[in-house]
Parts: sequence; structure tokens; C-alpha cells
Amino acid sequence: MSPKSKVDLYAAIRRDVRAGMSNRALQRKYGVGFRTVKAAMESVWPEPRKQLPPRKTRLDAFKKLLSFRS
Repeated sequence: MSPKSKVDLYAAIRRDVRAGMSNRALQRKYGVGFRTVKAAMESVWPEPRKQLPPRKTRLDAFKKLLSFRS
């Protein structure tokens, strides 16, 4: 059964590292890359997700034109 959250994934990876599994075996077992395994071994908590900037709309270019007409 795969972990439900990233915190659970990190905990499972650390538990398997203590049991002696190799980095490559962990990557195959959990379907993650070497950076994720490395991050799980370095920190208990995963990094928070980056906030994306607000998306622009197609109308942004015309908003200036519309504001002059009012």
C-alpha cells in the first residue's frame, strides 16, 4: 500500500532506509526520483508547495481601453 500523503511517503522512505534498503530500491518501490529520496532523508517535513502567480486573462490587454471609454 502506497503512502497517502507526502509526509507519510517521507516517513516510509526513512523507515526503509533504516531497514537497509538502497536508494535505487527506494526509488523503484515508491516510484519517486533520487531527489525525493534525498529530500526525505534530509528533512522530516517536505517543502511547502510554491505559490504560482495569478494567471493573466486574454482581456488584460483590453482593460486599459475599456477603462478610457467610461
